[in-house]
Amino acid sequence: MPVDRLRAYEVHYTWTPIQLLSGAVARRLVAFRVDGQGVTLGGAPAKYARQTAFVPWRDIEAVVLWQQKTAAISPMNYVGLRRRPGAPQLPGANSALSREQTGRLAPHIDHEVFLASRHINLWTLDRGRLAEALETFAPGVAVEEVSNA
Repeated sequence: MPVDRLRAYEVHYTWTPIQLLSGAVARRLVAFRVDGQGVTLGGAPAKYARQTAFVPWRDIEAVVLWQQKTAAISPMNYVGLRRRPGAPQLPGANSALSREQTGRLAPHIDHEVFLASRHINLWTLDRGRLAEALETFAPGVAVEEVSNA
């Protein structure tokens, strides 16, 4: 197995009732992946094929970790990408949101980063593994943590 494959960071969604009932348990859905080519942002399990996005390293300036305040006790955690200006629009659950909508939902996050983000739900982000993968594949790409204060 190539060394790059061993250092790739890949996280799968946990099984959902939809997968179990639809018979889709034969394949594991990638929630987030960092490898030698770039970053894969998995789509929501129910709309996986339509919402999954791959972003090559040439389009990525930073990986952004952020939170969205909600009415719940704990905020929603996200991982997103700060991409180069002019990078193509990505598919995903956030892709149709306007600048005004993202500004209301998370005023502390740039609109383009919000659109290139995924909610960390049904999977867990390992910050150490993320840092190792970035060091291996894209040492010039930083991890930014944005406070929701």
